[in-house]
Amino acid sequence: MQDITLHITDREGVTHEVLAPTDMNMNLMEVVRSYELAPEGTIGICGGMAMCASCQCYVTSDHELPEKSDDEEAMLAEAFYVEDNSRLGCQIHIHPELNGLQVQLAPEE
Repeated sequence: MQDITLHITDREGVTHEVLAPTDMNMNLMEVVRSYELAPEGTIGICGGMAMCASCQCYVTSDHELPEKSDDEEAMLAEAFYVEDNSRLGCQIHIHPELNGLQVQLAPEE
């Protein structure tokens, strides 16, 4: 088991340094929920299916991420507050190469 460190800035502007396991097939949205960094019912509403954009975040570090899927692109095209560095947290799977990843949660819609 290997944990990595993530730096997640919540919607109030507070940055949290959290540990995330790389051996549980978790995604960023699930990490945010497990640490309760967003109020219950405001993130991951669709359960991580790339169908709601409630887990939209801004990637502020220069980590290489997989290309956006068609579903992720389509959802971001309909979301509010989208920036060039917007991603859906449910589509960012936790793996060792993401150690030190920095993200900021997008505002609620």
